[in-house]
Amino acid sequence: MHVVVTRPQREAQDWVQALQQSGHGAWALPLITIGPAPDVAAVCQAWQQLDRYLGAMFVSANAVEGFHAARPAGDATSFEAWATGPGTVRALRQAGVPDGRIVAPPDDAPQFDSEALWALVAQRIRPGVRVLVVRGADAAGHSSEGAGRDWFARQVRAAGGAVDFLASYQRQSPVLDAAQRQRAQVAAGDGSIWLFSSSEAVHNLLASLPDVDWGRARAVATHARIAQAVRDAGFAEVRETRPALADVRASIESFA
Repeated sequence: MHVVVTRPQREAQDWVQALQQSGHGAWALPLITIGPAPDVAAVCQAWQQLDRYLGAMFVSANAVEGFHAARPAGDATSFEAWATGPGTVRALRQAGVPDGRIVAPPDDAPQFDSEALWALVAQRIRPGVRVLVVRGADAAGHSSEGAGRDWFARQVRAAGGAVDFLASYQRQSPVLDAAQRQRAQVAAGDGSIWLFSSSEAVHNLLASLPDVDWGRARAVATHARIAQAVRDAGFAEVRETRPALADVRASIESFA
């Protein structure tokens, strides 16, 4: 069974390798490209002001990497880092953040998202508390909060806290070459399973291949909001799964 992995290039290759080791003919079609922070000075400034925040919420591994690319030399990681899922937790550990300073849903949590993280920190939010949300910006440099982060920010504000947003990397739409376009068109109707971990990737796919009919396509999505975006795109079969490898693999194999 062929699997189309749509994550950004670095993550896509890791997933392709893992799925191939599981016996699946996976290949990467990165539908989001990652660039440096649109305002590096702002990221550097945030490092100098981390003591203002109860915690820094990182929306992805890319957010962690972009933020730590501006880490001052010799800085001892002393802030509390919040993450919604295991991939972001791994990136934090690789960046040198101690486990004791990472707050995230456990590996066996039923879901990995802003709601699951909020359940862990809600009781600590009170008037006067500030939270930093580290995320990406779009190609124009605008920071789009996204449904999950927007919901999380509303909860913080409703509890009397304040939220600051910081773009530590930039998301861009891919430019698919002729071979990628042809292979994607075939995968729309040959029984391949498309793996989506971002609603933005779905939108970029439609923009890149506006004339493709997705009425025979099948997909696995790692969150309900992403699954809805895939359904809205016209995919025939869409299944939701937790983003852990074992769960994704089981969901893929359920199509057989």
